Parts: sequence; C-alpha cells; structure tokens
Amino acid sequence: MEEELKCPVCGSLFKEPLLLPCSHNVCLSCARNITVQTPEGETPVQSRTSASSDYDYLDMDKMSLYSETDSGYGSYTPCQLKSPNGVRVFPPVNPHRHCSLTCPLCHRSVSLDERGLRGFPRNRLLEAIVARYQQSRAGSASASSSSNAVKCQLCDRNPVDAAVMCEQCDVFYCNACQQRCHPSRGPLAKHRLVPPRVKPAGGGAASGGASGCSGGQQPPATARKPATCVDHEAENFGMYCYSCKCPVCMKCLDEGKHAKHDVKPLAVMWKQHKCQLSQALNGVSDKAKDAKEFLVQLKNMLQQIQENGVEFEACVVAQCDSLIEALTRQKVKLLTKVNKEKEYKLKVVRDQITHCTMKLRQTTGMMEYCLEVLKENDPSGFLQISDALIKRVTSSQDQWVKGALEPKVGPEFDLTLTTDSLLQTILLLDFCQGKGARKHTSYCIQIMNRLVVDSGPSVPAAPLLQLEKCCTRNNSATLAWRVVAPSANLIEGYILELDDGNGGQYREVYVGKETVCTVDGLHFNSSYNARVKAYNAIGVGPYSKTVVLKTSDVAWFTFDPTTAHRDIVLSNENQTVSCNSYDDRVVLGTAAFSKGTHYWEISIDRYDNHPDPAFGVARINTMKDMMLGKDDKAWAMYVDNNRSWFMHNNSHTNRAEGGITKGATVGVLLDLTKHTLTFYINKEQHGPTAFESMEGVFVPAVSLNRNVQVTLLTGLEVPKNIKP
Repeated sequence: MEEELKCPVCGSLFKEPLLLPCSHNVCLSCARNITVQTPEGETPVQSRTSASSDYDYLDMDKMSLYSETDSGYGSYTPCQLKSPNGVRVFPPVNPHRHCSLTCPLCHRSVSLDERGLRGFPRNRLLEAIVARYQQSRAGSASASSSSNAVKCQLCDRNPVDAAVMCEQCDVFYCNACQQRCHPSRGPLAKHRLVPPRVKPAGGGAASGGASGCSGGQQPPATARKPATCVDHEAENFGMYCYSCKCPVCMKCLDEGKHAKHDVKPLAVMWKQHKCQLSQALNGVSDKAKDAKEFLVQLKNMLQQIQENGVEFEACVVAQCDSLIEALTRQKVKLLTKVNKEKEYKLKVVRDQITHCTMKLRQTTGMMEYCLEVLKENDPSGFLQISDALIKRVTSSQDQWVKGALEPKVGPEFDLTLTTDSLLQTILLLDFCQGKGARKHTSYCIQIMNRLVVDSGPSVPAAPLLQLEKCCTRNNSATLAWRVVAPSANLIEGYILELDDGNGGQYREVYVGKETVCTVDGLHFNSSYNARVKAYNAIGVGPYSKTVVLKTSDVAWFTFDPTTAHRDIVLSNENQTVSCNSYDDRVVLGTAAFSKGTHYWEISIDRYDNHPDPAFGVARINTMKDMMLGKDDKAWAMYVDNNRSWFMHNNSHTNRAEGGITKGATVGVLLDLTKHTLTFYINKEQHGPTAFESMEGVFVPAVSLNRNVQVTLLTGLEVPKNIKP
C-alpha cells in the first residue's frame, strides 16, 4: 500500500495532498513546483473550467481502498493554506499572469483561476490515511528496535546507532555518515530521510531534527475538526451536490448556488459511495485472487519448461546421434566396397604384371638365342634349325595380340557417391510448431535415417556441363551436359538458364529432355553465364556449376534466303546477291543487332547503266519490293556513280558528291553504343553521321536491281577515322 500513498512528483509520502480535477493527488509543495505560466488568453487542453465534463473521464485513483468500518470521510479544505508555523500563505496573484498545472500521471492540464492552488480541495481523507500508516509503521519499528537497535551501514569500524534512513536509497546513516555521504543538497535534496525508529510523542525532537527534507512532525492521533465550507468558513458540510460532485453547506443552498442541482444529505451519499466502493473492492479482490492463482500457475510452468526443455534436448541429441551412427555405419559399408574394388583392381594388375613379365622373359630369351643363331656361318647347320625358329618366333609374335598390351582395368574407380539430395534434406531438417512437433521431428529423423541407409526417392543431382562440347559461334551458343549419376527416380527434363550478358538476372531459355541446346540471337561481344538443373516428379534438383560463354567480337553473317524477295538471286554461299527485276528488291542479312558496334562492307562486283542501289539497316518486317529506306522501317544510303542521299521513311537528306563504280566498296557502321549509323565509300567516311537515335533491333539490308551485283564482306574491324 505504501506506493499508493506516495506523491508521483517527489516520491515521498503525501504531505498536504491536493485533489486535482482528474482525481489524482499531489503534495502542495510539489504543486507549486510543477505550476507553469501560459501565454495570456491561452487555455490548455482539459481546462479546469470545463464544468462537469472533467468528471466524465475519471481514472481509477491510486488511493488505497478501505471498508466502511476503518476509513474516514473526505472533505474540502478552506481556501487558505497554512504553513507549519501557523502563518497563512496566499500564493502571489497577478491578474496579468496565467498559470496552469499538468497532472504528472494522466498529463491533463488545468488552468488556475484567481485563487491559484487554493482552488483545489485538500484531500484530508488521504492525509488521514497517510498519518495512520506512519503511526503503524513507527510503532512496528519501535517494537523491533527496542530489542535490537539499527546500526549505521557505512561506518567502517564499530558502527554506531543509525540516526536516519533514506527511503529512496534504503540505507541507514549515523549523523556523521549522513553529513558526509548523503548531504541534503544537490541531487539528494529530494530524498526523504526518516528516523530508523519512531519515539513516543514528546521525544520527537531528535527525530524531527534528523528527518531532513521530510520537513514535518507526525500528526497527533486525535479527532479531526470537521471540514468547513470553502465559501463559508463557519459552516460545516451537511449536504452533497450530485451535479457538482462536491459537498456543500446549508448557506450555499440558501444562496441558491445549487438550486437546480440534485442535492442529497452528506451522510446518505457517504454511506452510498462507501457501499459502492466496497462492492467494487470485492470485484477487485476476486481478480486479485485469480491473479495470485495465475502467478502460481506460471511459476509451476517455469519448472515444467525447465524439465521439458532438458528432456527434449536429450531427445534431440539422441536422435542426432542416431543419425551420426547411421552415417558412420553407412560410411563403413561404403569404405568396404571401395576397398573391395581397390583389392580387385590391384589383383588384376598384379596378375597381368606377372603374366606379362613371364612372357617377356621367354620372348627375350628366344630373341637372344635367335641372335646367336644368326651369327652362325654354317649354312647347313643354320638351315637345319631355321624352320623351327621361324615357327617359334611367329608363334611368339602371335601371343602379343591386340589387347595383350592394354591394362585390363583402369586406375579410376567407377563408383559415384551422390550426397547433394541428402545434404539438402539435412539442411531442411527443422521442428514443426504445434502439439505434434516432437512426433513430427522423430518422423523427420526416421526419414533421414532411411535416406542415409537406402537412399530412397529424391530430386535429381546437379548435371555436369561438358565443357569440351560447349562452344560459341558468332552470336549463338551451344551447351551440352550429362547426368553425373543415375537418380533413383527417372529424370523428366532439364532447365537451361542464361543471364542477360551483363551479369544480370537469369532467365529460362530451354526446358526439355535433350542434353544439347543451341541458343541463337545473343549479343555480340558479350559474356553469358549459363547453368542447368534437372527435375523429376519429386522436385527440382540443384544447379550445375556455371560456365561462361563469350560471343564473337565481330559479326560473321550472310544474306538470308528465307526472307529475301523472290526476284533476289543468291550465290557464293549466300554472300553474293543479284536481282532478276528492273525494280529494286530488298535482301536482309542473317544477323540481328541490338547492342555493340558493328561494321561490314559490300563490294560492287557489277555496275551497269548507272543504277542507284541502297545500303543500310532495317527492321525484320521492312518492305521487300521497293527501294530500301522508302518506309519507316529502314535507314539507308542510296548512291549512283556521281552522288548519294540518306533516306528514311521516303525522306531524302544530306546529298553528298561522290559515287560508286565497279570494284568500289560501301561500308556500313552501326554503333548502338552511340545509337548512330554512318556510311563509308572505299574506306573513307561518306558525308556526316547519317542517322542518330538508333534504338531497337536492326538487321543489315541491301536493295538493288538487275544492273547491280554485290558481295557481302563481314567480320571486319571497326574503322577509327569517324567524323561527327
């Protein structure tokens, strides 16, 4: 209960408590400290002048609740406040100064009227409860100290009796230690010093002097004088205004201040409110009883959690140990297989060494004998044995047949241990929240044991990219892969992924059952990262290692017969083009560009009757039966034997002197980094930059008639003499 009797500002027991409109209490001295000035004319929120609405939001007071038989009654103090020496104290009143006070608990602001703090009633009921509490505490302290005096806790040797105790520090001091270690100034000035034991009335001089900042003597245990009206000091409270929520005297009623209010006898309302408070206290008591039982339940749960935690940890350790034991057993089995394979290979190789050594020894002996026979000069003796020796040598040669000098076994071990799926399952091993968590964990570990022992169904292992078969050609990439080890489940297909050539996100470019894939239409002079993974009915397996494929630095391409006009004639492996029509016809190249810088040339093989062929780039869907550049899907330069023009969307610009003849070359420079198109004639730039803001995908293009034949030259370096 002591916390309920302490001021929220100073932290000490209430002294001359004032009752605020929000039903909270503060000491009179603390109220003076927290009163602040406000600008003139400004009213803080939740003003005290807001009539009865202030009482609609009353919070539960922190005052202790007592039954009817052991509690006093509350009353309001007169408007004057008295200091300890009996002199009435009136706060200074300045009509031009506006002050307000904010409750330290609910933070509701209250404006002070001309009476200042005197306008708040003094909570004499709380003051009486504090006095009784201090007397009971002093009596118990006196009874306990009569047999054993409290000693100072800071004396080094021979501690003397304590003179005071700090309620905030909870330390007993003698006078010397208190002056030295706990002076009543600075940050310690607000601490409350009380005597360690309360002496009977009349002997309180020492205690009063040692109380320091407590600043007062205990109130005598005598009957209190009935409270009087604020406006009529000679009149006692006799009635209670239910509308204003305050006691009033008879003169107030006679003057008509509460004429239209609901007024009831003070004693009746007193008993009624005590009855309501007792009933509410019974409900709180039941809740407190439930809270105590709940605390007991929580404390018991702490012990159960400790015990269950130890038990569950032991269970997890045992299950993990079983996993480790199963892995150890399987390791022994696998090592046994490896040793058997090793011993078999060693035996085969040793037997082959013994057999080959014996045959080699026989052959060597026979060769030495034959060499000695060849040294013999007697023809008759030589011919006598030569036939037999020839047969022996031939027979010995036949013994070294194909395969006799090849090892029967290889040094590699044809054993593959796949642990990726098992490792993935181990990493996914976790608990499931819920009542069946332990049962589920045991089930998961059983599954793990089964995977370790018999390697049941699982996702496919990561494929192995065959680097010797992976290659690039022009702007196409070919990738090949194989399965490292056969999976327990049939592989249903593969997923091939490539990035964007700049280290960006991967995208799927192939899904199917084939193990070889060619990807076309990549950017020139770019490095692509590629990876592949397999999938089956169980799920998708892990990715393979990443391989980097670099496309060609320069473009190699030909004319495309599939998109050319029907009057176009291609020859020389689609590098030379002519036309059967007198009208201009368009032919496109096989390469498409959307990035980088590219340069190619067209050699003029035949040029009759001064036609005007066009050279440039176009979209794949440009018109094929008219001159290149007459629609909005082509950008070209058309040229005759004297001059040239740039043309796009049938718009002719930048006429330039100089033309072409047989044997001349026309160069096309497409710079998609700068988004420009430039033309050359005989290695020299022809005119300014033809077109700018080139965005999108472009293919090389040429338009010509039957008077012209040209040959395409690709894979050329970019010219460096570029003019703006």
